[in-house]
Amino acid sequence: MNDSAYAVRVSEDTVRIERTLPGPIERVWAYLTESDKRRQWLASGDMTLRVGEPVELLFRHAELSEAPGDPPPRFEAMKEGHLNTGHITACEPPRLLAYTWGENHGDPSAVRFELVERGHAVLLTVIHTRLDGRDTMRSVAGGWHTHLDILADRMHGRVSPDFWTAYTKLEREYAVRLDTNAPSGLLR
Repeated sequence: MNDSAYAVRVSEDTVRIERTLPGPIERVWAYLTESDKRRQWLASGDMTLRVGEPVELLFRHAELSEAPGDPPPRFEAMKEGHLNTGHITACEPPRLLAYTWGENHGDPSAVRFELVERGHAVLLTVIHTRLDGRDTMRSVAGGWHTHLDILADRMHGRVSPDFWTAYTKLEREYAVRLDTNAPSGLLR
């Protein structure tokens, strides 16, 4: 796999990951904001695209591929679905969407999606901040990597592998990768 496909740690509580996707930009925006499209690679749930409005994401990982697979034991509670809530903090269609992440699970983090046209393609950058520690950062990096691979598959008309198998492999890789690409002195 190309190194540019991997998330990088940009600070002690932030990871960034990018994907170049087929355009136009409005198509990529639809996959971020429309529940029926977003559920194909991340999670379903309606959102009103205004700052302050709620975000509800219902994750059903088993529905992201033809082979549903089983979650690792620590994610067994997610087998039938997982709800994540937040609020929109920035929205500038079709270039920027940001919201809090996991308000219903305690101290929320924040995610930001930036879209930039590159000819007929679109560069999607995901920045996830306010991550609480090394284990959370590894999990989040592995999750975004897996979800964005599935998004790329959907947009290119390809079949995706089982989410949990891909995620488990990537999380192990991030256990090494994030520690070795850390900015000086962070989370070593």
